[in-house]
Amino acid sequence: MWTLIPGVQSYEWGVPGGAPNSLVADFAESTPELHFQREANKPYAELWMGTHPNVPSRVIQPDGSQVSLNDILRNDHSLLGSNIVEKFGVDNSCGALPFLFKVLSINKALSIQAHPDKALAEQLHQQKPAMYKDDNHKPEMAIAIQAFEGFCGFRPVKEVRDFVTRVPELRTVLRADEVMDKRLQEAVDAQSRGDEKEACVRDTIKLVFGALMRADPQVYEPAVSSLAGRYERGADEVSEEVRALIVRLNQQYPKDVGVLCTFFLNVVHLERGQAMFLGADEPHAYLSGHILECMAASDNVVRAGLTPKARDVEVLVDMLTYESKDAAAQRLDAPVWDGDSQKGTVIYNPPIPEFAVLLTTLAPGARSEHRALHGPSIIIATEGSGTYTVNGKKAEVHTGRVFFVEANQALQITAGVSGLIVARAFVEVA
Repeated sequence: MWTLIPGVQSYEWGVPGGAPNSLVADFAESTPELHFQREANKPYAELWMGTHPNVPSRVIQPDGSQVSLNDILRNDHSLLGSNIVEKFGVDNSCGALPFLFKVLSINKALSIQAHPDKALAEQLHQQKPAMYKDDNHKPEMAIAIQAFEGFCGFRPVKEVRDFVTRVPELRTVLRADEVMDKRLQEAVDAQSRGDEKEACVRDTIKLVFGALMRADPQVYEPAVSSLAGRYERGADEVSEEVRALIVRLNQQYPKDVGVLCTFFLNVVHLERGQAMFLGADEPHAYLSGHILECMAASDNVVRAGLTPKARDVEVLVDMLTYESKDAAAQRLDAPVWDGDSQKGTVIYNPPIPEFAVLLTTLAPGARSEHRALHGPSIIIATEGSGTYTVNGKKAEVHTGRVFFVEANQALQITAGVSGLIVARAFVEVA
């Protein structure tokens, strides 16, 4: 077990250091060796924990010196575990760990995006290496530390149909006509019958969303401005939540086509401890709040909107799954983990091999016993204080402090007088 020095990323969507709830800045200050200097007006967006070369974590040595975690793992494969080395290798372009663990503080919407699956990532990297930097896929999982709001997946088709019917600016941008209306109604009928005519539903959403993505800026820009203006003046053909979000997104990204994605994508709200998984080819965007994010180590992104960056429209329209479900279905279950003898830990275990996350919540003075994991892990205290013990070695821990635990080592967590909440990202191959 080693103390890690994480890295800090400052993006314009982050929370300013002077704000009362700038968690990334707060956590960064918990590691004195980072020599972090908070600036009141600077936005702090992400705390990175892992081996990604953009912001690699460093290990504090017993003599106080610092060494790259990536270098240590590449030089001593036993720290990863033989199964992990065999499955993922150690000389990857994004570092020896197959996952990257982060804390995000979100003050402004991130771009609406999707991540290609492994096969498409390899193809795009070969065809457009300047845009797609590596050949890996990038599934993600978000776990709320505080209240969180985000886009995830497509709405039920009835909601899309209702918006297309009611919102004149949307009809204009889509060039909606009786043929489109009929297609949408047929998809609504199929989904409501529960006969799972998925091709009908998915093909229809692809048709309508593709029309939005391919729209001419000379058409959608004035439409977005008109729509946001009407909602500011009190037009009410849609819910208050949708109206407020349209106005807010237009303030953040004026005239952006992504503002109209509100009519297509689910708005998912997470309370502390709730999570959602963002698989390959699923559209999503983080809108506000504070989360833990665990992701496969890759930089591949295909953007749809809410961004000044390039949109790869045809790739995007062709790659998406177009699965249509309600917002509640986007949340990921977190059952009690059977590897904690004290039953104080839940597991977020998405359907991919690169990572899972444990969340241990302890009352003052309580203890947790984690079995040895057959792979490496990174652990951060998100609240409280206490101690970790690995192989007889004890370390004091407090909010924001980060540690690396090597493979095949049991971990004991003991809470201090204020209790302790600990998140642990890991990879383990059966």
